[in-house]
Amino acid sequence: MKIKLSLIVILLLGFCQSAYAQSRDNYNMWFQYLMSAKLTDKSTLTALSQYRSFDLAYDTRLFLVSAYVDYEVANEVKPALGMMFLILDSYKSDNSKKERYEKRPFQQVSLGGNIGRTSISHRFRVEERFISNPDEFIVRLRYLISLRIPFNKAGEKEKLYGILKNEIRMNVVKEEPFDSNRLTAGIGIKVGKNSAIEVAFINQLETGSTSNYAYVGYRNSFDWRKNKNK
Repeated sequence: MKIKLSLIVILLLGFCQSAYAQSRDNYNMWFQYLMSAKLTDKSTLTALSQYRSFDLAYDTRLFLVSAYVDYEVANEVKPALGMMFLILDSYKSDNSKKERYEKRPFQQVSLGGNIGRTSISHRFRVEERFISNPDEFIVRLRYLISLRIPFNKAGEKEKLYGILKNEIRMNVVKEEPFDSNRLTAGIGIKVGKNSAIEVAFINQLETGSTSNYAYVGYRNSFDWRKNKNK
């Protein structure tokens, strides 16, 4: 199993490097903070903020804040409701910037499991996109598969883990139903019992274009339950 997973990582990283070399956007950055807080034995609040730029940091591409609450209805089955607000900055044909705002309620279901010591999750999301300038409404479907691969031996304290993700996004009613496909490969570095820094390469394929990002994220978790299970 370890040999197979290592080969998968090598192949995906090779693919990402090839895509990166062909992209017109060579210096996109993606910064993110994510927190999760246990509210009850069955429910969790997840919130994140995200900033993307066309260059290393200054040429804004996107900013968003998002939050959702899930509830475990069965083992590793978690439906959720959430909301997202985005500021979208893109370049027009005359090289000037165009700013758009988006309000995005969404509904999702997450399914979890394991392959050996590797955790695997599936997320199915439906989102309603209300976009301004000009006004536009889009219903979009998303499917994300994520793998979290431990690099430590069984019984050892975890310090590093691998990250593999792929997400496909489709528009429900639009002339072009395909929206994008996003592939992520990276590592997580534990910096505390409940916190980690993650670095990754992200390749996003859209119709007629490809964008690549260097990703830097920080995540931590909290337990806000009044009566914690010991």
